[in-house]
Amino acid sequence: MQSEYRQRREQLMSKIGNGVAIFRSAPTAVMHNDVEYNYRQDSNFFYLTGFNEANAVAVIAPQHPEHKFVLFVQPKDRDKEIWSGYRVGVEGAKEEFGADAAYPIAELDEQLPQYLEQGDRIYYHMGRDRAFNETIIKHWQKSLSTYHKRGTGPIAIEDPAPITYGMRLIKSATELELIRKAVEISVKAHNLAREITAPGRYEYEIQAEIEHIFQLQGGVPAYPSIVASGYNACILHYVENNCQMQDEELLLIDAGCSYGYYNADITRTFPVGDNFTPEQRAIYDIVLEAQLQAIAQVKPGNTFKQFHDTAVKVITTGLVDLGLLSGEVDKLIEEEKYKAFYMHGTGHWLGLDVHDAGMYRFGEETWQTFQPGQVITVEPGIYITPDIKAAEEQPEIDNMWRGIGIRIEDDVLVTENGNEVLTAGVPKLP
Repeated sequence: MQSEYRQRREQLMSKIGNGVAIFRSAPTAVMHNDVEYNYRQDSNFFYLTGFNEANAVAVIAPQHPEHKFVLFVQPKDRDKEIWSGYRVGVEGAKEEFGADAAYPIAELDEQLPQYLEQGDRIYYHMGRDRAFNETIIKHWQKSLSTYHKRGTGPIAIEDPAPITYGMRLIKSATELELIRKAVEISVKAHNLAREITAPGRYEYEIQAEIEHIFQLQGGVPAYPSIVASGYNACILHYVENNCQMQDEELLLIDAGCSYGYYNADITRTFPVGDNFTPEQRAIYDIVLEAQLQAIAQVKPGNTFKQFHDTAVKVITTGLVDLGLLSGEVDKLIEEEKYKAFYMHGTGHWLGLDVHDAGMYRFGEETWQTFQPGQVITVEPGIYITPDIKAAEEQPEIDNMWRGIGIRIEDDVLVTENGNEVLTAGVPKLP
């Protein structure tokens, strides 16, 4: 894996020319008082280094004659390691992670100038760490103050995100292997959840079994699991998971495993009891058809907009057929009347982040095209909230439809000739 991290750094260096890229590790987060959450590294930092400790800085300096990859890390400290875990340390940063040079993080201010002095710009993302943002600005301003004497040094700060977005969008064979493993675990969890769902059980029981499978297989939840029965399925990011499930309700499960930092993201909706009600089945069939047609649009050369537009048209047409919307389909879409029932996009990139890095569009008119190696979710839905109000000149919503929430989501790999539904192991038809 270290060879792949090195290749990524070399690719980045080829794109930044004489620039110097600086990446800050993710901060630690406190759950309450002095108890920390499990640490999760910043995705760009991890993508380029594989280094998984806090309080670190990576510097990539292609113009430096010797040190093109530099790590600033926490030094070994036996007393602190007893409390909070072993550290790689300065020597380990070189031996285990391939750094050309490594320093204690306390030496950043002293050592950083030598890597900036020959660069023409600093590539750095102004993130949430305001103190570190100010550190970078301080070094940049100091360099600017002497630029007229030396004629060298960075004269601009540029966000590296457009570069790293493009790199991360196309998955390598190694990345796809990790995504497939995350999917495999998630498929097992979803299929078990379907088996054990029954009236009288609680949402949190299903959540517990899902996340039990994740951890048994060496993974963790990729995001807070959504286990939403009845009206709760109309809350897009419902996470309380504390209601008792009833017969004739639906259960919407949106849960995915993270394995080796790579993620799966699956949603299924099915009856808590034995069968759909007629109204539930009618809505389900529309969502399923929207998803199948949208997936068919995920292929090289098609744009990100096409698969969303396809889902919107199927959903809008279906809502008209059921009498939940009234009017000419294209006009309803133009006026976004469907958004009362379907208010989110049809999918997002998937990878090292659940909502992974990558551009969706370039300005108002130009959309990203699908390319082999991209992984995307396809997740249309219809949500008829209990308190939904009909839009102007639209029919009133009969009570028999209220409280139905349905989403179906798969993870789809763009291939040379079309696509592969990675999550096909979880059935969609009851």
